[in-house]
Amino acid sequence: MEVALVAEQKLMEEIKSKNFIEEIIDEELAEGKVSAIHTRFPPEPNGYLHIGHAKAICINFGLKETYHGKCNLRFDDTNPVKEDTEYMDTIQEDIKWLGFQWDELRYASDYFQKMYECAVMLIKDGKAYVDDLTADEIKDSRGDLHTPGKESPYRNRSMEENLDLFERMKNGEFENGARVLRAKIDMAANNINMRDPVIYRISHTSHPHTGDKWCIYPMYDFAHPIEDAIEGITHSCCSLEFEDHRPLYNWVVENTGFPKPLPRQIEFARLNLTHTVMSKRFLKRLVDEGIVWGWNDPRLSTLSGMRERGYPPEAIRDFCSRIGVAKAVSEVDIAMLEHCVRENLNENATRVMVVTKPIKLVIDNYPDGKEEDVFIDNNPQKPEEGKHVCKFGKELYIEADDFMLNPPPKYFRMQVGGIVRLKGAYIVECTGADVDADGNVTCVHAKFLEGTKSGEPNSNMKVKGTIHWVNANDCSDVTLNMFDYLILDGEGDFMDRLNPNSLEVLSSKAEKYLDSAPVGTRFQFMREGYFIKTKKTNTYNSIVPLKDSFKM
Repeated sequence: MEVALVAEQKLMEEIKSKNFIEEIIDEELAEGKVSAIHTRFPPEPNGYLHIGHAKAICINFGLKETYHGKCNLRFDDTNPVKEDTEYMDTIQEDIKWLGFQWDELRYASDYFQKMYECAVMLIKDGKAYVDDLTADEIKDSRGDLHTPGKESPYRNRSMEENLDLFERMKNGEFENGARVLRAKIDMAANNINMRDPVIYRISHTSHPHTGDKWCIYPMYDFAHPIEDAIEGITHSCCSLEFEDHRPLYNWVVENTGFPKPLPRQIEFARLNLTHTVMSKRFLKRLVDEGIVWGWNDPRLSTLSGMRERGYPPEAIRDFCSRIGVAKAVSEVDIAMLEHCVRENLNENATRVMVVTKPIKLVIDNYPDGKEEDVFIDNNPQKPEEGKHVCKFGKELYIEADDFMLNPPPKYFRMQVGGIVRLKGAYIVECTGADVDADGNVTCVHAKFLEGTKSGEPNSNMKVKGTIHWVNANDCSDVTLNMFDYLILDGEGDFMDRLNPNSLEVLSSKAEKYLDSAPVGTRFQFMREGYFIKTKKTNTYNSIVPLKDSFKM
């Protein structure tokens, strides 16, 4: 009886955790409408993927994992003007970095011949026609939500004339924009997308995958459903902006001769994240205008940027899981993403001491030339990872902010006459400071208290402040890239909200221990935050600070 209750509880938890897409799939599987699940992730290779794409990747590849199905990676390369093989390469790298693997790599351009044949079929069935109107004329003739559109004067061309013109379009007889092929549906439809949409346009542009074979290219709304039908996609999951396009999606697959079951389009709310730009067009502008280093700038929302920043891919997948799959559009606080990153790094990052803004500390009563080993826990969360050695000596560096000549009340760091513990080492009493003509502190002086080193008899002396340090004669010079949000809070054009202080470069001092770490190693710099070692010599990118502002 108890076993049955446990099983029932597990089943109820599983049901409760399912999102609306999984509920739809479960129903279709139960009714026999589909027998196996096949999804796809279909990016247009006109830019780098961003965190919004990560949500779509996790949904589509997640369905593959949940239902033991398949998921294709398909490049929707129907617009050669904006596409590049660089983007294709990076997209593949990003997906693998997130921890997913596609079953088949496909290209929309693989199906150009089939799409052309489908277009010819529509012309023969009286469901498509060649239009000579310009793009602006077509736009003006579409009407609006309150006014029906006006039929093109070329709408009732004969099948023979349409076939001839479309063939000549394919053969390159006309200039860009001279003619288009439109679906013949309903110029009075309530859904404007159904008012004779353009399905083919002329573009004398070399294609990165097919070269100069074609000079006419299908529009996305025509190509995408055909691609899904050819590949046997069961569920075409896309963002909510395509909801109004679903009737056209269905019209295309229903009128181009594909057998049932036909693919089903399901829309989910796209990810909107504070302090970020979630648009490839805007991201490209930042890159093109030199506002950022490139597509992989750590301040960007691109997956390449987040990889360079040091975000663990597991944390991004965790974040996508936590925000869930919803129908309603909402904005997610970036603090939630940072919380997921911080949780992961707290478990996995090695602890080290790095003084970001150093000032010299001299322990006057410590013997000249003497050094002692201080043992630092690599990760308190994982004692099995052991400790590493840091050398303690007479001259150290501490954080400039850890000393004040005239401290406020309840200041528990270093001040003249006060005592603090040096992390892992001695308790010291501050005896004074050297000050230059401008009143700037150039050196702090202290004396260590005998027997107070960690593990010694007086080490339990109560001290309210503990600060970190590095040995001035046994440390490394490192450069820290300290990142803040690129976009400030507010409304209006994001270009007007660019943060002029989104990057601060610090010349800092670090334990020698960092020198031997491989590129890509993530650390917790004690009392400061999490950092990753970059390819640039002795340079580290800040990932997230220690302080967590996200409220569960």
